[in-house]
Amino acid sequence: MNTPLPRRDVLALATATGAALATLPAFTASAAPQRPATAETVQGADPRHELWWQAPADDHSMIEQGLPVGNGRLGALAGNDPGHELLLLTDATLWTGGLNDILDSDGQFPYGRDDFGSLTLLARLTVDIPDHDLGAVSGYRRTLDLERGVVTTSYIRSGVTYRRQIFASRPDDVIVLHFTQSGGGRYTGTVTLAGTHGEDPAVSFGAAFPNGLRYGAAVTARSTAGRVTVDGDHLSFSGCKDLTVVVGGGTDYAPDAARNYRDPSLDPRKLARAKVRDAVAHAADTLLRTHVADHRAASGAFGLTLGASTPEQRSLDTWERIRARARDGEPDPELEAAYVHFGRYLMISGSRGSLPMGLQGLWLDGNDPAWMGDYHTDINIQMNYWMADRVGLSGCFEAFTDYCVAQLPSWTDLTRRLFNDPRNRYRNSTGKNAGWTVAISTNPYGGGGWWWHPAGNAWLCNTLWEHYEYTLSRSHLEKIYPLLKGACEFWEARLLTTTLPGTTREVLIADSDWSPEQGPLDAKGITYAQELVHALFGNYLMAAAALKRDGGFAQTVAGLRKRLYLPQVSPTTGWLEEWMSPDNLGETTHRHLSPLVGLFPGDRIRPDGSTPAGIVAGATALLTARGMNSFGWANAWRSLCWARLKHADNAYQLIVNNLRPSTGGGNGTAFNLFDIYELGPGDGIFQIDANFGTPAAVTEMLLYSRPGHLELLPALPDAWAASGSLTGAPARGGFVVDLRWTDGRPTEVRIRSVGGRSTTVAYRGASRTVIVEPGASMILKGKDFVR
Repeated sequence: MNTPLPRRDVLALATATGAALATLPAFTASAAPQRPATAETVQGADPRHELWWQAPADDHSMIEQGLPVGNGRLGALAGNDPGHELLLLTDATLWTGGLNDILDSDGQFPYGRDDFGSLTLLARLTVDIPDHDLGAVSGYRRTLDLERGVVTTSYIRSGVTYRRQIFASRPDDVIVLHFTQSGGGRYTGTVTLAGTHGEDPAVSFGAAFPNGLRYGAAVTARSTAGRVTVDGDHLSFSGCKDLTVVVGGGTDYAPDAARNYRDPSLDPRKLARAKVRDAVAHAADTLLRTHVADHRAASGAFGLTLGASTPEQRSLDTWERIRARARDGEPDPELEAAYVHFGRYLMISGSRGSLPMGLQGLWLDGNDPAWMGDYHTDINIQMNYWMADRVGLSGCFEAFTDYCVAQLPSWTDLTRRLFNDPRNRYRNSTGKNAGWTVAISTNPYGGGGWWWHPAGNAWLCNTLWEHYEYTLSRSHLEKIYPLLKGACEFWEARLLTTTLPGTTREVLIADSDWSPEQGPLDAKGITYAQELVHALFGNYLMAAAALKRDGGFAQTVAGLRKRLYLPQVSPTTGWLEEWMSPDNLGETTHRHLSPLVGLFPGDRIRPDGSTPAGIVAGATALLTARGMNSFGWANAWRSLCWARLKHADNAYQLIVNNLRPSTGGGNGTAFNLFDIYELGPGDGIFQIDANFGTPAAVTEMLLYSRPGHLELLPALPDAWAASGSLTGAPARGGFVVDLRWTDGRPTEVRIRSVGGRSTTVAYRGASRTVIVEPGASMILKGKDFVR
C-alpha cells in the first residue's frame, strides 16, 4: 500500500539532514579570508597548463567561445573583447521551479521551466572602452591559466600594451576584473550590470522569482590613478591608469528541506553589496594572490604527462591545435593531457561549497538551457563526478554528497506519497512502498521531473559509495548511510519473485521499468536495474558492517542479494542481454550503455578470470555493437568500458573522437574546449559531462583500482607509451599512486596509504602484494614486475 511519510518524520529527517550539512558554505556573510604573505603565487603559468587564443568570443557565441571562470558557486563566461568585455554571470542556486509534486495524468512528473524549474543566468556585466575597438588593436592574445584559475587578455594600441585579468575568488566570493597597462595608456569607459529577468540596469539590484527565491547582484570599481563614479544606472571611469571591477551576487537558497530550501534571514542584494565593497577595499594584487593560493590548494598534488608534443604543435593556439589534431591524425600528447587539466579546472571552478554541477555546470548563455541544465540521474550527474576522485579532487565531490543528503527528506516524502500512484506505470506491483527513489531529472528543491527512475537511487548511492572507497572517510560514510539504507528499503519493497523459464529456480527481479533511454517502457528484470541493485546491496552490507549498524536489516539485504537475478548472454545476439529476453528490443548503436553498468562504473564484470569468460565476451560483443561514434558523454563512457577491457586502441580512439573540433553545431570540442552535443543538424548545445567523463577515461587507462587491487597501465595506447607520469592519483582502497613509465612499461610506482593497508599491484599478469601502513609509502621499480 502507498503510505505517505508522516509530516513529523519528514521534519525529523530534514532536521537530521540540516545537522549533517551544518558546515556547507553558501552565499552568506563570512569572516575576512586569510591573505597570503608573499607574491610568489602570482608568477606565470606552466605553458603545458595554459590554453590560448588569438581572438575574443563573439557575443552571440559565448557558450562555444567564452572562457569559464568560477568559484564553485558563482560562475561566468568571459568574452574578452578589448573594447567590450562581456561576462555572463551564473549562480548555481538561481533556479525557478519547486517541489513539483502534482503528477501528470500518466503518473509521471511535469517537466517545464515553471513547474520543475530551470537553472538561469544571474546577470550580464559589460565593461565598455569605446576607443579600444578590436579593429584598432594588434597583438591580441587571451589565455586561460589552468593552474592559477585566471583568464588574461593582452593587446597593443597606439604603442601601449594593455592587459586585463579575470578570476573568480572563492575566499572573497566575488569575480574580479583587473585592467592594467604599460606605456602611459589610460582607460575611459563604463561598467554596466543588468539582470536577465526584467531588472533594469543598476549598480546593484534585488528581485524574487514567483517561487519565492530571492536573488541579487552588485558591482563596484576603483582605480589608483583616475576617476570612477556612479553615473545613474552604471559606473563611469575616466583617465584611469588601472581599473579594478568587482562583481558578486547570489540567492537566499539554503540546502535545508525543513526551511523549504530558503534562508529568510538573508538579503541577497544587501549581501552582494557588502561582498563587493569589502573586496574592492583590497589591492587587486592582494585579491589575486588570495585567489591563486586557494585555487592551487584545491588543485592539490595531482600531475599528468603523456609525452612530448612537437615544437610545431606547441606553436599553435588552442583552437588551431584542436583542428590540426583532427586534420593530421598525429597524436598531441600535451594537448591530450591539457584536456584532462581543463576538466580539473572546470571541477575546481564549478563544484565547491554549493550545489553540484548539472548538465551545463555553472556556465550558461541564456535562461533556457537544454533540459533545464538539470541533474539527470540516469548517467549525467554520475559522470560529472567520476573524474573527481580519480584526478585528486575529492574535495570537489562533496558538493554532490551534500546535495543528495539535502534532498533526501523531499525524495523520501515524494516517494512515499506519489510513487505507487495507480497511474504510474513504474509503481510497485507488490503494493508495498518504502525508502526513497528519484525521477530521471531532479532539481535543488527536492523535486523530480520527466519520468520516475526507480533504479536512480541505486546509481546515486553507488556513486557516493565509490567516493568512500577512495577516501575511507568515516564521516562521509556516516553522512551517506541513510541514503544507502533508504534505497535498500525501497528495493526490498519493489523486488518481485519469478521462476526462470524451464527451471524451478526462483529469483528476484526489478519491477516494470525502462532501460535508459530506449526499448519497452514496462520491462521487468532489466539488466540496468539488476546490476545497480546488486551493487547497492553489496555496498550497503559493507557500510552497515563498517558502522556496526542495523545487523538485522543487513541480514535481510544479504538474503535478497543472493536471490537477485544476474544477466545472461543472449543465444540470439551473443550480447549481454539488456532485457530478460534473447532479442534486441532497442537500437543497436544507442547512446546509453545501460546494460554495461556492471562493467563500468561497476566492476562485477572483469576480464581478469574472476568473471565467467562468456559474460565478459557478451559484454565485449555488446560494447562493440554499440559503435565508436556518438555524443561526447557516450564516447567517454565507451572509452571507460574499453579501458576496463584493457583495449587501449579503442579507448584511445574514443578520446580522440571527443577532441574533434565541433563545427556547425556538430558533436565535438568547441573553440573554448566545452563539449558540444548535436541536438540536430546545425543545432549544438553545451553539455559538460564529456568534459569530465573523458578525463576519467584517460586516468582509467593508466590506473585501474578497486579495494585490494591496483593495475598499472591497463590500457596504455601507443601514443602515450614513450614516456609519461601520473602522480597524486587516488586509488580505491585508500591509496595514492605516483606512476612513471618509459617504453610502455612502469619504471617506478610509489604507493602511499591514506587509510588502506594491503593491496595487490599488477602489471601484465605479474603481481605482488604490498603492505603499507597509513601515512607511509612504498616504492616499486620496473624490475618488480618482470615475470
